[in-house]
Amino acid sequence: MYFSEQQQAILQKVQLPDDWKMALAPALLSDEMNALRGFLQEQYAQGKVIFPPKSQIFQAFYLTPLSQVKVVILGQDPYHGAGQAMGLSFSVPKIIPKPPSLQNILKELAGDLGIAVSEHGDLSSWARQGVLLLNATLTVEMGQAGSHQRQGWEVFTDRVIQVLNEQTSQTVFILWGSYAKHKGRFIDTSKHLVLTANHPSPLSANRGGFFGSRPFSKTNQYLMSCGKTPIDWQLPQ
Repeated sequence: MYFSEQQQAILQKVQLPDDWKMALAPALLSDEMNALRGFLQEQYAQGKVIFPPKSQIFQAFYLTPLSQVKVVILGQDPYHGAGQAMGLSFSVPKIIPKPPSLQNILKELAGDLGIAVSEHGDLSSWARQGVLLLNATLTVEMGQAGSHQRQGWEVFTDRVIQVLNEQTSQTVFILWGSYAKHKGRFIDTSKHLVLTANHPSPLSANRGGFFGSRPFSKTNQYLMSCGKTPIDWQLPQ
């Protein structure tokens, strides 16, 4: 793939691992991403507090290289409370109380696999095993849920799903809620497994359709049937 000097300069500034950067180069060089970069620069210049911290915006891609992706869990926005967002969908640092959606995820995990509910909500160990914890929008303003939607991130993460569909095989996509399910249009279900359910947020989960969906055991059964190592879902304390 040929890049002009200007394009190379743009790509060099993007904080992404090389394998992801090359696969996503067309999206990173798109007009939508240029507009997004301008939007974010303006937000920082105005003194807005943006989550996650700059160094963690692409954390999911660093912990889960493209070549190692086995599972994708798609979220919507980063958490917008202080100290919560860490660049991994649904995950929070160990010292931060677990938000309601994450509590429900771990409750379903316990019911599905008999794993005791973790005292913390840091899902980094999943990411290091090949679980891409991807949000559809990768930044948010503090206290303003959804504030960075429709600024260009969705175009970028659409391309992430397309790349995964094209360049990986027998990958499990876990799509919770209508927002995540909408991304499913890019996935070839003849070569990947797509698991859908209601969103784990209390309002959606308690309507039925999330609890009892057993995504964790279904994921491991599929991975093993494809000759892949299953995920150890137990979070280390």
